[in-house]
Amino acid sequence: MRKLLITVAVLLAVHAAFLVFSPRGTEAVGDADATRVGIVLDVGGRGDKSFNDGAYAGADSASRHLGADVRFIEPGEGADREAGLRLLAAEGMDLIMGIGFIFTDDLTVLSREYPNSRFAGVDFALATDDSGNVIPPPPNVAALKFREEEGSFLVGALAALVGNSKRIGFIGGMDIPLIHKFEAGYRAGVKHVCPDCTVIAQYAGVTPEAFANPGRGKELALSQYQSGVNVIFHAAGATGGGLFEAARATGKLAIGVDADQAAEAPGRVLTSMIKGVNAAVYDAIARVEAGTFKGGVYSFGLAEGGVGYVYDDNNRALIPEVAHRRVEQLKAEIIAGRIKVPSTR
Repeated sequence: MRKLLITVAVLLAVHAAFLVFSPRGTEAVGDADATRVGIVLDVGGRGDKSFNDGAYAGADSASRHLGADVRFIEPGEGADREAGLRLLAAEGMDLIMGIGFIFTDDLTVLSREYPNSRFAGVDFALATDDSGNVIPPPPNVAALKFREEEGSFLVGALAALVGNSKRIGFIGGMDIPLIHKFEAGYRAGVKHVCPDCTVIAQYAGVTPEAFANPGRGKELALSQYQSGVNVIFHAAGATGGGLFEAARATGKLAIGVDADQAAEAPGRVLTSMIKGVNAAVYDAIARVEAGTFKGGVYSFGLAEGGVGYVYDDNNRALIPEVAHRRVEQLKAEIIAGRIKVPSTR
């Protein structure tokens, strides 16, 4: 009886914790055999027109094309994100996903508590041992990683080629190694085509909320534009919305991130550094559907089409053909291994 009471108490606690979340899900397909996927989104949630929306798009595509039954959980402000993951694991989902590096520790703990469940983490942070060797994730966890520095290199080169200024801007969200990869690649791309250019890099904060503060993003952007910067690249999630406001107000240029953000400031978005979060999420779900899911590290860069940059009718007029050809040449050299892009500052 005591064990039964403890079990009931635990389940009630988990469901009580779930009440602090705002769940949104795709419609169930009504197939009892459908792959059941539970996803907890990152800070900022849906509507960030960037990272989270990319994850949603990938899962929605898996729902429509593979018949997956997908359920989303958006943590409320200050909510315990582990509770969302734990609820999904307790419900026996076929795949539980955390969108963002912040879920790394929680996914690691839960994967050990539920060794027969499958987990995946977008931007899962890999630890290293005392010798600097990467420690693999638990065997039932897929670490979905991106070589963001490669795509950032290309947009950095483009910013220097068309910016008409020796001062080039960068705004990061949270000041952490993951976002340093964007800065490092961007800085390397700028310097590759313009050795005497200066990159002005600033961060919105040191907590996850730095990805959801457009007011701070606008403040930093206006300061950089006023200092002589003509192009700013952001890797700041919803905080980047402030950059686009500043670009519209000043008539200067912005570079989007994760998804094509041209619509945020029409005519003022030079390009966007695409990060295929949608493709990575879809791929993980497809592996479960096909019975081929395995834990391990999955890396997506230029060669795999996991990162890139936008060049289409929306921004073609902003990019001279000579600059486009130069960036395409650099892309080919990175893929071929002739250019090694740094991932640290």
